[in-house]
Amino acid sequence: MSKTQPPHFVKPAIKAQKTVAKSACAASHFATAMRRHLSIVAIILFLPSARLFAADEKISAPPVAREFRAAWIATVANIDWPSKPGLPVAQQKAELISLLDRAVQLHLNAVFFQVRPVADAVYASPLEPWTEYLTGIQGKMPQPFYDPLTLAVAEAHARGLEIHAWFNPFRAAHPESKSPPALNHVTRTHPEIIRHYARQTWLDPGEPEAQTRALNAVLDVVKRYDMDGVVFDDYFYPYPEKNWAGNVMDFPDDASWEKYGLKTGLSRDDWRRANVNQFIQKVSQSIKAEKPWVKFGVSPFGIWRPGVPAGISPKALDAYGKLYADAPLWLRNGWVDYLAPQLYWPIAQREESFPALLQWWRAQNYRGRAVFAGLNDAAVGKTFSTDEIARQIQAVRKQTSNGGEIHYHLRSVTDNPALTTAVRAQYAQPALVPAMPWIAATPPLKPKLTVDTGIDSAHARWENSGGEMPRNWLFQSRVNGDWTTQIFPGGQTDYYFDNAKPDAISLRAVDRLGNLSGPAIWTPRKFSAADTTKGAEKMKN
Repeated sequence: MSKTQPPHFVKPAIKAQKTVAKSACAASHFATAMRRHLSIVAIILFLPSARLFAADEKISAPPVAREFRAAWIATVANIDWPSKPGLPVAQQKAELISLLDRAVQLHLNAVFFQVRPVADAVYASPLEPWTEYLTGIQGKMPQPFYDPLTLAVAEAHARGLEIHAWFNPFRAAHPESKSPPALNHVTRTHPEIIRHYARQTWLDPGEPEAQTRALNAVLDVVKRYDMDGVVFDDYFYPYPEKNWAGNVMDFPDDASWEKYGLKTGLSRDDWRRANVNQFIQKVSQSIKAEKPWVKFGVSPFGIWRPGVPAGISPKALDAYGKLYADAPLWLRNGWVDYLAPQLYWPIAQREESFPALLQWWRAQNYRGRAVFAGLNDAAVGKTFSTDEIARQIQAVRKQTSNGGEIHYHLRSVTDNPALTTAVRAQYAQPALVPAMPWIAATPPLKPKLTVDTGIDSAHARWENSGGEMPRNWLFQSRVNGDWTTQIFPGGQTDYYFDNAKPDAISLRAVDRLGNLSGPAIWTPRKFSAADTTKGAEKMKN
């Protein structure tokens, strides 16, 4: 400190006419003030821990992307899993775990696991026989015994994946089934509610017993397994079939129509739609009564009616008129938490325009539920070019930053190296599932975060603060001003930084619905460099 520039709190003696005594007094005050000033500096210099470990810096991690990224795991006809019937149990387990690992590598955050392909069960069911797709014989349990759904749920959650149970409510047999039906299969126990339609074997949706059996199967799984969701695909009444003369045949439900339909006063078509509507409403209400947090969704045929919206082919299949599926009604009435219309056409195909159809479905969403896009990955290399799926993901993002995609089906992605590369590139940054605020939930508590640092390393540890265990952790760290976002499964409780020392960490608990806790913040310096959004993981629309 310069003698000619004393501290501002020292009043210098600058008037020559003052006495020597006053000059001496001023010098004394100057010296005292300097000693106090230096003492304050010394205190600051000798309190490094207060400076290095204070955690009250205002840290704001960048917002995390929200995008539903799911894939169907089809068990019917061994499309995805197991690769063929009759495999040893150890190989079945290894294949399933490998598929879930591949889903994680693709940065997916959900899988739709088919549990009831043909009024059978890919799990230990007290209601229906074991599926033939496990052992080759319907009704035969795996040996040594294990429950594939128990395994799938545990392994999916261990990897931070949602798992939705995929049911086919009314299909009773597959045209290519090889095993005779088990003695306790519905085709044997209740043949009066079975309809044979060309090559299809169907539970008649107009029969109350058929609806009850499907509903009971759904509720059995919801009650006994920790499912994140329940999903139906597009099969309600079967797709139209033609007879030997090439004419479309009507579904053979005369018995149920005469017994139940005639007295309603509805037309036959309206009665069939009412059967499906009633079933969807009943399933929705029953799931929510049992476990309100379990999501319910449907993936309907991608075109509601021919010529809707304008520009769509007037010759398209009429899902409303032929499948008797009025999916927009389910969305408007709030019976579903999400719809995932199967938009299985390329973008360039104008009469089945992918962007136009997605926009139309989203416009029906008056209640603000979720609308995702069903993608036809199985068509890549056939009717789709290699880059079609990537372009469709980008098209979804152009319309919404809170949407998502469901890929049909998982092995069509993982078995195609070019498609794997394309999907991984689109999903390079991690994303949480979109939250569903209409489902009541208490936000998770802020976790407890501890960080130990070394010279060029750090070890972050955390624990739940109480309540239900989080489904995931949102872990965001800043190194040299750059933020990195990672999403860890709920069972992970620590993370090591090797050859890097973070200057800020933000940790949030994520519950089963995608809701976030408040952030637990750690920073080693009270006065760090200004925050920056450089390195923030944001979806590129």
